[in-house]
Amino acid sequence: MDADGRTVVITGASRGIGAALAGAFAAEGARVVACARDEGSLSDVAENAEGAAGSVEAVRADVRDEFDVERLMETAARGADDGIAVLVANAAVNHGVPGQAPIGEESYTAFDDTLRTNVRGVFAAVREFLPHASDDARVLVPSGSVAADAKPGMGAYAVSKAAAEGLARQFAADVDPAVGVVDPGLAATDLSGGSGRDPADVAPMFVWAVAELDRSDLDGARLDLRAWKDATR
Repeated sequence: MDADGRTVVITGASRGIGAALAGAFAAEGARVVACARDEGSLSDVAENAEGAAGSVEAVRADVRDEFDVERLMETAARGADDGIAVLVANAAVNHGVPGQAPIGEESYTAFDDTLRTNVRGVFAAVREFLPHASDDARVLVPSGSVAADAKPGMGAYAVSKAAAEGLARQFAADVDPAVGVVDPGLAATDLSGGSGRDPADVAPMFVWAVAELDRSDLDGARLDLRAWKDATR
């Protein structure tokens, strides 16, 4: 799928991987509709994309609120004659310090909000995207190794990533758009405590999953750095 001229919706786009993806897809000529709760940071992301081949439109939305998400998708669809081509369900939170948040010490409030954002938020994003999806649409759900490889102190965040991957697989089994999980490895974001690769260095992996990967290789799959590097070397 060529991203040029297509509409791409990215949740959690005000910082980290989401912000890097907004810039990367805009550079490929896409019309990016970027959402987050932090309107100020989101506006900065849109301004940084000025001069790119495509564009970034900032829309404040909270993925915990399905009515916000419904409005986001309707806004994106109004500017897309052929429907929304790509959804990156990227919005996520981590209320604990990575490696220092044992699940047995997690507060109910933190646990509930983590799952509401990282799992229910993915569900809401995909569900509200479906009525507006193009015929060749793709959905990317970012994840990490903690979804399958438990590490001490990762708390509700690790649980939420495992659940989000299960959600992606079920959507892949039930809906027409191709839905896959993308694991870019550890990226230096607020969620990781600043450790890892520069998000800009892994953003091309998501563009590859849209623009170059056969949809049958994405649908229901879990793509990691090795898959990307093997395919593009």
